[in-house]
Parts: sequence; C-alpha cells; structure tokens
Amino acid sequence: MSLQSSTPEALRVVNLLQERNLLPPRPIPAPTPCLPQDLQKINCNPEVFRSTLTSIPQTQSLLNKAKMPLGLLLHPFKDLSQLPVVTSSTIVRCRSCRTYINPFVSFLDQRRWKCNLCYRVNDVPEEFMYNPVSRSYGEPHKRPEVQNATIEFIAPSEYMLRPPQPAVYLFVLDVSHNAVETGYLNVFCQSLLDNINALPGDSRTKVGFITFDSTIHFYNLQEGLSQPQMLIVSDIEDIFLPTPDSLLVNLNECKELVQDLLKSLPTLFEKTMETQSALGSALQAAFKLLSPTGGRMSVFQTQLPNLGVGALQSREDPNQRASAKDIQHLSPATDFYKKLALDCSGQQVAVDLFLLSSQYCDLASLGCISRYSAGSVYYYPSYHHQHNPAQVECFQKDLKRYITRKIGFEAVMRIRCTKGLSIHTFHGNFFVRSTDLLSLPNVNPDAGFAVQMSIEENLDDMQVVSFQAALLYTSSKGERRIRVHTLCLPVVNSLSDIFAGADVQAISGLLACMAVDRSVTASLSDARDAMTNAAIDSLTSYRQSVLTIQQPGLLAPACLRLFPLFILALLKQKSFRTGTSTRLDDRVFAMCQLKYQPLAYAMLMIHPSLYRIDDLTDEGALNISERTIPQPILLQLSVEKLSREAAFLMDAGTVMYLWIGRNCNPNFLSQVLGVPSYASVWALNPANTSSFMQNMIEDRTESALSYYEFLLHLQQQISK
Repeated sequence: MSLQSSTPEALRVVNLLQERNLLPPRPIPAPTPCLPQDLQKINCNPEVFRSTLTSIPQTQSLLNKAKMPLGLLLHPFKDLSQLPVVTSSTIVRCRSCRTYINPFVSFLDQRRWKCNLCYRVNDVPEEFMYNPVSRSYGEPHKRPEVQNATIEFIAPSEYMLRPPQPAVYLFVLDVSHNAVETGYLNVFCQSLLDNINALPGDSRTKVGFITFDSTIHFYNLQEGLSQPQMLIVSDIEDIFLPTPDSLLVNLNECKELVQDLLKSLPTLFEKTMETQSALGSALQAAFKLLSPTGGRMSVFQTQLPNLGVGALQSREDPNQRASAKDIQHLSPATDFYKKLALDCSGQQVAVDLFLLSSQYCDLASLGCISRYSAGSVYYYPSYHHQHNPAQVECFQKDLKRYITRKIGFEAVMRIRCTKGLSIHTFHGNFFVRSTDLLSLPNVNPDAGFAVQMSIEENLDDMQVVSFQAALLYTSSKGERRIRVHTLCLPVVNSLSDIFAGADVQAISGLLACMAVDRSVTASLSDARDAMTNAAIDSLTSYRQSVLTIQQPGLLAPACLRLFPLFILALLKQKSFRTGTSTRLDDRVFAMCQLKYQPLAYAMLMIHPSLYRIDDLTDEGALNISERTIPQPILLQLSVEKLSREAAFLMDAGTVMYLWIGRNCNPNFLSQVLGVPSYASVWALNPANTSSFMQNMIEDRTESALSYYEFLLHLQQQISK
C-alpha cells in the first residue's frame, strides 16, 4: 500500500548545497508512523520505544536496497508521569510465544484473542472478562492492558525465582593519598548524609562500606556498638571476610552508626601517605559480601589500580593524542574486570563506577566492570575540590540523582517481535543471557538500550508488525513488577515509503552505537568510514531508486535532510574525532555514553542545541503550571551565529554552556547573572571556551571539514 499521498513533506526534495538553514526552529519530534488513527492514538510513546524506520520494509532485500539500518531504541525504565499499574492473579499472555496481551492483538469474539506476534488464537481467561476500571463484565477489549501501550503488572509468585531481594547498597571508596587530595570524600559523605532518607527501599534496606588503598578496610556497623569499628585486611591475595552480617546492616536499625561513619570518614584518612590502589581486591571483597543477596555496588576510584589482581599499567602516549592515525588501546588490557562483572551479574550485583581523576585510569579496562553488570560509569576528569568547582558541582548533582532515583533489582528484559523479524545485536550495559534475554542486575531510569534487526522471512501478507519489550524487576519496596511496552508499525513494499518513514535521529543514534563497536573490534578509521558511507549509501539509494526526475546538487528527502549534519557531528564528536588532542579516557567515556544514554541525551551529545537567551520573548512560549517558558529558536552550530552583543546557552546533554558576549546588555548581566559587568562574568567561572567552540560542528578546523565542505565531499562520492 503506498502511503505517499499522505506524507509529501517527508519526501520533499531538498538540495542540501542550496538550503543552508536546515535546522528546524524547535527540537525535531519523532516521525509519526502511518497507521490507522485508532492504532496510532494508543501507540507507544517514542521517548520510550522507537524504530529507525517507522515503515518496516516487506523484505530484507528491500531493506538492503534502502541502505538504512533497521533497529529499535529503548528507554524502558524512564521516569513516567503516568503509568497504569495492574494487579491481577492472571497475567494474560500468548500460550505459544509468551507475548503479553496488548492494544494490538485482535479479538475474534469475547472469548478468543489472536496474538499480534505469532498469530496464535488464545482463550480469554474468565477473570479477564471483568474490567476493574469500569467495573463492568464482558468487555475484555476495554481492559487497561488492551488500552495502553505501556503498562506495569504487579507480578504473582510464579514470576519469582526466589523471594524478592531487599534493596542492598554497598559503597566501595578509594582512600589513597591521591583520593584524599581530590577532596571527593567530603562531597560523597555529605551527599549521602543529606539524602540518606531518600535512598529507595523499605524496612529491609541494607547498606555497607568498604574503603581501600594498599589494604582493604571493612566497617562493623552492628546495632549496639557505640561507634563504627574499622577492620583492616592486609592480605589482599586471599581476602578473609569478617562477619558479613555486621558489615551489611539494616539501614533503619543502624542509621545512627552509618551517619557517624559518614561524618568521620573524610578525616580518617586525611594524613595518609598510601599511594597504592588495590582496586581489584576491593571489588572481589565487595562481590563476596553482596553475593548472598545481590544489590548495588558503587565504586569510587581516583587512579590507575597498581596493586594485586586487576593491576594496570599506563597505556596512553600523550604525544599520540592528536594523531590522525588509528587510536590504540580502546579495548581492555585485561579480562579481569569483565570476568568479575559476569560473576557479579550471575549473583544479581551491578557495579557503578565513579572515576574522579586527573591522570590516565584506563577506563577501557575499568569500564568493563559496569558494562557487563548493567551498571553505569560516571567520569570527572581533573576533579579537584578547589581547582575545579564546576566538576564538584556536577559530581554533587549526579550523586543526588544517583542516590535518590528509582531502582529496579534482579531484572531481566526480553524484546519480542512479530514472526519474520529477528534481533541480532544489542547495545547498552548488560549481559546477554540467552539469545533474546538481557540480564540486568540493576535497572535505572537513565539507561538506554538499542537493538539491530533483520527481516528473516518476507512480511508479505502483513499490514503491520509489532515489537514488545518486557522488563521484569524487583522494586525497591520488594514487589516483583513487569513493565511492558508495545510498539506497532506499518509494513510497506516501496522504497519511497521506507524513506518517507525514516527517523533521522534514531538512525543516527543506532549508527553511533554500531560505530563504537566498530572502533573497538576493527579500528577508529573503519568506524569513521562506515558512518560517512552510511550517508553516501542512503542518499545514493534515494537518488537512484526514489527520485523520478534527476537534477543536479546533493539531494535528500526532507526527512533525511539533517542526516549529513548528524554524521559530520559524529565524526567531530569526542568518541570519533581525529587530529584534535583527545585524552584516551575522555574518548572511551564518550563512547560509553553513546552506547548507554537514551536517544534524547545521546542526540544532544552528538548535536547540541544552541539558543540565544538575552532577547527572549513570549512568542511561541509554553505555559506550564502557571509559568511562561520561552521557546527560543534553535541556532546552527557555527561561530557566525554568535555575537558580542548577545548571550547564548548550549545544551550538550550532560553539560550546559553559557557563552556571554563582551558587549552583552548590562541589564541581562545584572538581572540574570547577578553581576555588574562583563569583567565579573569571568569571576563566576572563566569557563572552558574551547570545549564550547569544539561543539561548533558546522565550522572548519585544522583537522576537520566544515559542513559545506563535507556536503561537497558527499556529492563527489555520490556522483562517482
């Protein structure tokens, strides 16, 4: 079925060399799939679940011809303002493929429903005939499960392998001389003290602390002690765990002791001369301690581990940072951290790594501990409590969010799709337990995932296909819950319809994940070539197979007009750039983020949003809870857009920059920033202008093309 008549705008021909101001005035919404209105109205929110192609090709050969990647991007545990929750002793699922009943199944009659993934006809259980919302009987199609594409079930006992675990938090802290110098310990202890009552959990919540340098220190926090007791283990080769029950304690029963420890920790080590770091042994000890229950391990590290198991050597050559040749050492130096992460995963333990350092720490090796255990990595280069106040503030805000945000324990996620489609590669932090089951010892609301797909059998007689992600987890209150997201998309058989449904942001996000893998398994230059070729190939396919009238120029359909810009942005992004001095850990961290951030954040890291903010008006403003929120227009990332008379805000996802022009209106300076003159702006924070300028991706640099030059390069390749 051709949908062309209803989507002319997506296929409007754009000559990229002539239309230079392509950025829309507001952030781009996800394209709306061409579905009947009743289906689209209840489809899954694209912020939670979206596909690179909103019209699915009928065959793999058609997909190959379009030269665009097919995949899904997910943000499964996103904080949602509205989430229907269903408590029911029967969770209705397909008897054949185990799909959860959802808005896209069809009812043959009141007693039978047909699965939208495998087409099996199932019976409607008696209990499902009653609708708890309307309190009426005999209308199964009106139940919340069939009215909502995102829903959460409170699971009965058959969804538990063991009684739901309590919330367990273990903090593992580097207290070497280097760590004490940075001053991070004060900030950590103060943050945990401030937020300890907001730590997610219930009456069973447990906490524990381990500190380490060349030895490992445990803390007995058992009820009844007048103060915490420190136990030092100096045999790091074969760690003996003193009584585990006194080291992981019930937070509610021992809160005062925990607070005493947090108040005294920063001063405990302030005179230390210990320079060594036995991180590997500390992690092994922490793993032993958490193994019986599972839980979350939060590790704070400030240097390269240099003692005992998992010790590492510096692999960075500072002279090679800007070389245009290939970047070495993007893969781990040892499999110690990956192996330990897999052991952790098997015992439902996730490890989060906070790296606060001014020197090389080999994040390529250390990061494995989080990647395979479904943890997350936080990185603060050049962290110092006095010399780098911006990093300290960032660390404080991250910690507050980290300590208080929602968490799911002992989770698994499975993604199912309609018969004929198959999933072959996953991106994110997890361990793949079986072909389609992701093991997530912890799941958090800031984690994103992506999958690549192929079409194994022709989808000939299908109008639509569906995808379902089911996340089974234990809440911090000890409830077993299942969050289910279902997405429905049309099937098409013409290339023009495939192009019309292309989601340029999702495509760019998936290509970024694929390029990170390629950098590690092949080389950085391979990954860069693959991204450039993705733009060349898709625009060539469009030109040869979709355009009816050949015309000169670099032509793209309107829906892909930003594709070359996003590819250029990726080539200039910290992960993939060459010729600009980039620390190895900075590069590896940027790669970790691209693989792990939900699409909305990844896109801001790839192509930040730039706004002028000294002349805001009410035009197009939003009104949210009685407040007027101005909506300034998006500006191109070029120095041409800056002006000495103005002030600009750049949102780069995990960081925001404020750029103030030398002749900016003094009223703006006094009313908004609270400073009398431009000179005092520097006193606020003589910000890092160079990292702001490095985001000006449309401009030429010594080592990289301008956007216009890049377009000329693409045109040259396409017209070969």
